[in-house]
Amino acid sequence: MSNVKFEALEALGILGGGFMPIPDVERSRLNDADKVVIDRYNTENRWGLQVCIDLHNCNSVTIRSQDDIHMFAEELVKFIDMKAYGRPQIVRFGEDDRVAGYTLVQLIETSCITAHFSEDTDRAFIDVFSCKSFPPCETAKFCQSFFGAEKGTFKVLFRD
Repeated sequence: MSNVKFEALEALGILGGGFMPIPDVERSRLNDADKVVIDRYNTENRWGLQVCIDLHNCNSVTIRSQDDIHMFAEELVKFIDMKAYGRPQIVRFGEDDRVAGYTLVQLIETSCITAHFSEDTDRAFIDVFSCKSFPPCETAKFCQSFFGAEKGTFKVLFRD
């Protein structure tokens, strides 16, 4: 496998570096980037793969709906080909309006999915972590689409 591909991903910020915008490209291009990430994850025998996703200007109804967030957890687990460990925990809290909103924790057999939804700013902060590989770029795009976010950023991390 070519180090040029790895260096290109690092230059874009997909690996290492800071957060990068979720690209508005066809799924096949995201799939190509995901293949490179997953190949490197497997080649280097990393312990865990994580994608951190920040979504801005989300659909305000969706991020305020416990039912929609529950559906998101179920659909995301299927999308990344994982197995849920129990039902999602979805709790709304936050005395300060700046942080008030739902928080989601969905255990999966290989780790967890967490998310917090800021009602004050219509933002979502989502983390998917697993010791089984999954497509991080496509996952970021899936989350952006589900919550109708106008823009989003993401970062991929290998955990050791």
